[in-house]
Amino acid sequence: MPQQRPMIIGHHLIWTLYGHWLANDLRGSGSKELYDVKFAALGPIHHGRKPQHLQPSRRELKAFHRRAEPLLNFPRFWIDDAKRQAIGSAFTNVIAEKGYTVWACAILKNHAHMVIRRHRDDALAMWHTFADASRILLREFGDVGAEHPVWSTRPYKVFLRTPEEVLGRIEYVIRNPEKEGLLARRYDFVQSYDNWPYHKIRAAFG
Repeated sequence: MPQQRPMIIGHHLIWTLYGHWLANDLRGSGSKELYDVKFAALGPIHHGRKPQHLQPSRRELKAFHRRAEPLLNFPRFWIDDAKRQAIGSAFTNVIAEKGYTVWACAILKNHAHMVIRRHRDDALAMWHTFADASRILLREFGDVGAEHPVWSTRPYKVFLRTPEEVLGRIEYVIRNPEKEGLLARRYDFVQSYDNWPYHKIRAAFG
């Protein structure tokens, strides 16, 4: 009888702005096929993130995006301080309404990370709920526009099954702002991870 995998206790969710990470991105992607053949000339798809020794240089990545830019249906934009505040407000409202438990969050220049506890809503539903709420606020900015897709249409999610995996993702998310030259920010909705769902066991024997 096959061994049952440990239950999912959390998710690492990532939202990437439209046009910033294509299916055939030089860094690799979570896609297995192109949604639009016009991007085929940019190169083949590499499913999954490429290992570090195969990662493109900053110069190669910029050249890739220069080639991709004319093929996009909408212009790319970046998350500045005002947009970061709008996304944070949208995330705050969703968490208050849905009762989600969030262990880490980082809103960066072209994407956002969240480590979130398992909920009755599955990972895909949660991803879309946050995406929809933040999309509404971002479309109020003049450089985005009412028809702009805002986020990439491909949800990115990683299932976390052990406290060690949760802690590893939390540490990864916390380190991200520094990588982009941004000041770290702790959002009021972020809670410290308490070893859930094994916290009561630790308390009983602690």
